[in-house]
Amino acid sequence: MLIIVIGITSCGPKITSNFTNPLPKLSIDENVALLDIEHNIPENVVKVGDLRFQDSMLATDCSFNSLMNKARIEARKNGANIVKVIEKKKPDLWSTCYRLKIELYKYDGDVSSLPQYTLKID
Repeated sequence: MLIIVIGITSCGPKITSNFTNPLPKLSIDENVALLDIEHNIPENVVKVGDLRFQDSMLATDCSFNSLMNKARIEARKNGANIVKVIEKKKPDLWSTCYRLKIELYKYDGDVSSLPQYTLKID
């Protein structure tokens, strides 16, 4: 039975978070901008925290789109409305997963007007 529990819990990517300035949770109706490496962070933002997605050996569901969606969920929980990828490692010979370093920000402007990444169906 223990092996089954370990197998189930180790299927997702390893997520490390550090929230230095958590804010009140955002509602599901509030937009969260997804900024890839090439997108710029607007001025006058407040950094909420950092996320790091790593491979956990048996990880599944770790495509770029899946990780960005997970980051968006974490951002909302902590009051951030911008998810900014600062480092991206694509799947390779050593890992079948994307590995990402992400910063989360709160922006008082309209995030829907920012150039950003659009989630796609995997």
